[in-house]
Amino acid sequence: MNKKYKIKSIIISFCLSILSFVGFAQVKLPAIFGDGMVLQQQSNVKIWGKSNSQKSIEVTTSWDNKQYNTSSDREGNWSLKVSTPKAGGPYEININDGQELILKEILIGEVWICSGQSNMYMPMNGYKNQPVLGALNDIVMSSNKNIRLFTVNKVTSDMPQDDFEGEWQESIPKNVANFSAAAYYFGRMINKVLNVPVGLISSSWGGTRIEPWISGKTISEFEFIEQKDMKKEGKHQRPTYLFNAMINPMVGYGARGFLWYQGEANRKEPGNYEKLLSGLIKDWRNQWGNQSLNFYYAQIAPFDYMDAINSAEIRQSMLNVSLSNIEGIGMACLLDVGEKDNIHPANKKVAGERLAYIALSKTYGLEGIEYSGPVLKEMKTEGKFLKLTFNHAENGLTTYGKPLEHFEIAGENKRFFRAKGLLTKEGIVLLADRVDHPVAVRYAHQDWVVGELFNTEGLPASSFQADNWKN
Repeated sequence: MNKKYKIKSIIISFCLSILSFVGFAQVKLPAIFGDGMVLQQQSNVKIWGKSNSQKSIEVTTSWDNKQYNTSSDREGNWSLKVSTPKAGGPYEININDGQELILKEILIGEVWICSGQSNMYMPMNGYKNQPVLGALNDIVMSSNKNIRLFTVNKVTSDMPQDDFEGEWQESIPKNVANFSAAAYYFGRMINKVLNVPVGLISSSWGGTRIEPWISGKTISEFEFIEQKDMKKEGKHQRPTYLFNAMINPMVGYGARGFLWYQGEANRKEPGNYEKLLSGLIKDWRNQWGNQSLNFYYAQIAPFDYMDAINSAEIRQSMLNVSLSNIEGIGMACLLDVGEKDNIHPANKKVAGERLAYIALSKTYGLEGIEYSGPVLKEMKTEGKFLKLTFNHAENGLTTYGKPLEHFEIAGENKRFFRAKGLLTKEGIVLLADRVDHPVAVRYAHQDWVVGELFNTEGLPASSFQADNWKN
């Protein structure tokens, strides 16, 4: 071996040994922890990862120069909690197990986890032949160092996983264009109103039912689920498969709450959906070990499905959940922005901002704003008249000059007839010539409909039915 070749071999061997040592010894973190991430402010946030077996782990946070210590277990797993300050940054976190790992450009602020099917996944640049209304201008003006985005790559698993693929990105046009439109508009408003950094994590998959997003422990409680039928539709429709792969790897990541936009794929089983949505809310809160996590969701918008199943039924199920005794939840109604021939309404700004109204009022305590459309409070029968009053209508109701055309009332015979309606100072009075003694009412009880009833803040009433009849 000549001298030149020998020296070259020694150098290569040395470099390989160094790379091997660093790769083997350095702490490994799940993808959710990375440069540019946002941590939930004023809380004890969990950080976890892997190292060698039974290694000492030292974590130092730059915002207070505080040092935290723990040790990995025999499998190399470790976790600890660090205390975060008020919103601010950028900061760094130093993680050391003998080899140093530094996370940079970390912001402290408000974190929201956003999930669902295609209407949540729908990016700012839209789908093929299906644009997002006004997106180009908003994309062009989207540069904001205090909004960070994370999209979880689509993947399925029959067992809970400890990591997924994705990375934190800054809000700039090329990144925003490919990010969830509903989630972005939500985060943009939260950032602007509160003037704090916002981290948005999007974990969604178009066309998916709710069952794949629920953990195995909870899904087993629902005896009506027929797993064999869902296996025909692909792995992404199998119960637990998306929770395992796209939610479980970030369980415990510090957040203020969840946003949910899903339901179209479950519209044929509205009764089951009401139970499943309530179950998912409980499940995710249990998984995070935090019952105070907020859960806000968008009601599906009207669309002409052209079959015998009336999607007003699942809208009612979603409304019922919002009116249940589950705390810390809220529903954004989209009855006025659906599209007859497009299941993906273009106006995602309305969806995101109505979710933001709920968060600003119920989570952040912003006073002087309304966050819900009118909700039926009481109905009274007076002869042939049915009188309705509403919550979330302190300043009254409006149709913006249009007639009330979507109300129906029924008597004891359970036959509904279209009613004439009149707005009053107290609410609405309804009358139908063929109903002598009305005892039930329903509003906008159709697959495809455009909402006509609003409060004076401009928020629409959900379709609803004040009866328990199965027609």
